[in-house]
Amino acid sequence: MYLATTGRPDAPPTPSGVRRRVPGTVLALGAVSLVTDVSSEMVTAVLPLYLVLGLGLSPLQFGLLDGLSTGATALVRLLGGATADRGGRHKEVGGLGYALSACSRLGLLLAGGATGWIAASLAADRLGKGVRTAPRDALITLHSPPEDLGRAFGTHRAMDTTGALLGPLAAFALLWATADAYDAVFAVSLCVGAFGVLLWVLLVPGRHRGSARRARAVPAEPRARAVLLRRFGRPIDRPMGGPFDGLFGGLRVPGYRRIVLCAGLLGAATIGDAFLYLLLQRRLAFDPTWFPFLPLGAAGVYLLLAVPAGRLADRIGRRAPLLYGHTALLLAYGLLLAPLPYPVVLPGVLLLLGVFYATTDGVLMALAGPFLTEGRQASGLAVVQTAQALARLGAAVAFGALWTASGPETALVVALLALTAALGGAARLLPTTPSEPSERSD
Repeated sequence: MYLATTGRPDAPPTPSGVRRRVPGTVLALGAVSLVTDVSSEMVTAVLPLYLVLGLGLSPLQFGLLDGLSTGATALVRLLGGATADRGGRHKEVGGLGYALSACSRLGLLLAGGATGWIAASLAADRLGKGVRTAPRDALITLHSPPEDLGRAFGTHRAMDTTGALLGPLAAFALLWATADAYDAVFAVSLCVGAFGVLLWVLLVPGRHRGSARRARAVPAEPRARAVLLRRFGRPIDRPMGGPFDGLFGGLRVPGYRRIVLCAGLLGAATIGDAFLYLLLQRRLAFDPTWFPFLPLGAAGVYLLLAVPAGRLADRIGRRAPLLYGHTALLLAYGLLLAPLPYPVVLPGVLLLLGVFYATTDGVLMALAGPFLTEGRQASGLAVVQTAQALARLGAAVAFGALWTASGPETALVVALLALTAALGGAARLLPTTPSEPSERSD
């Protein structure tokens, strides 16, 4: 086992003054994500219209389909991460996830309006996303200098968001050109998704290329070796035993354990974007035909700020931007409650939501990455992602139930108070430096 020479993940060494390039692997992963997100968002943008207006499903039926597939995605991340770490099969497992998502478009084409087949296709898409996310983020971690992880994740997320912007525009353009032929959208999405899989196969390096982290790794310090031998009674250069050791073994590290706890704590106070957009529409009473374009505003801000936010996180430490991002979300909640005019509330909420994602999504992965040793990157990141996803799923259910029982204003006030408390807890718990070297090498 190796001890990565990460230094302080939250306060990297002083830059040398030479502007480093983003690693080619990160750009390749970004290109794959861009193309795949065009494919995915084409379907996501039209799916509510297709299911509710085209096939006559009730909003409750659509919500159940979406909720079940989202829950399955959160849990399958763990399996994808653990499998990818065994033998360094990040490319193989990630490629399987991309291929599964691409094939789900074929299922939508062949479903013919059958709800069961549509549900299976949606589940396949979400499962594919769950399988590929942790191996992909692990590859970013492995092929990037530890002091530049914020910029690497920011660059990837910016390219990914570009696809999220282009997908809905392409879908609505196709619907306009084909007189609402949803099959045309699914067919084009299938072709674009297949192209993304091809890019993954051709551009993303496999195990034979090694990893940047391994090249920079150094043997564990003598003190760390002695502690590990006393603690586990086995040579540290051999893989740890047990089916769940690689998946949850990182939780022995106090700093990483606190990151997982904070991801769940903050996620439990984060309501879904769809609820925020519904609150905006209800508060401002604008034409519902503009509703599908609301995510584009937040995504545009995310695209512009993702790379600068990553660079800032590398410069000042990744803990502060993560807290600032959730503060921006807190302000968005408050803006929805404040008696302010339309021209302030609409752009203000979309701006704050974009800032929230730009300063939290990739930054959280960059904060957790240096706490994970060689062979545990994918599974370790999967645990963080799963804790956050399950907490957000619970938050969405609780917010929806509270909205139904007491009204949207009461639900939003409770969400604001919960996020305030979660921010206070995270400010105390989030680590600023890794623990002793012996703990980092668990």
